[in-house]
Amino acid sequence: MAKNKRFTVKLKRKRKPKTDYKQRLRLLKSDKPRLVIRKSLNNIILQIIEYEKTGDKILTSANSKELRKLGWTFHLGNMPSAYLTGYLLGKKAKDKKEIILDLGLQRSIKGSRIYAALKGAVDSGLNIPHNKNIFPKEERIKGTHTKKQDIEKKFEEVKKKIENG
Repeated sequence: MAKNKRFTVKLKRKRKPKTDYKQRLRLLKSDKPRLVIRKSLNNIILQIIEYEKTGDKILTSANSKELRKLGWTFHLGNMPSAYLTGYLLGKKAKDKKEIILDLGLQRSIKGSRIYAALKGAVDSGLNIPHNKNIFPKEERIKGTHTKKQDIEKKFEEVKKKIENG
């Protein structure tokens, strides 16, 4: 960070809005692991991250691409796959201590894919503070609102495979 009598250059990640340092500091002060949810058009990634002085440490992670190995044949960026990815992450996380949600700079939209993934993590047994009003409807999570007939059946099959390990 360059300093001058007239002008101080801000940190690069703050200049290019990639990090909200005030929000990050509040999350780190809680001294709890964070559930980080990142989404793209074709994929969703969930990670449980713990802060260390040398850098953040990823404890557990789940990617929607892992659902292919479990027999999921539908799109990996939709609501049912987000829920299943969250459920998978929760089953991978052995210790069920309290975790806080970290959305980063993503918009918080009620009923979105982010909250479908959060519901999957909560349903698997993780202790994450949340409001139940933000979750999407059950029919959207299971995919019954789509025209694809087999998606609800495949959803239940993959969920049972995750439960059984």
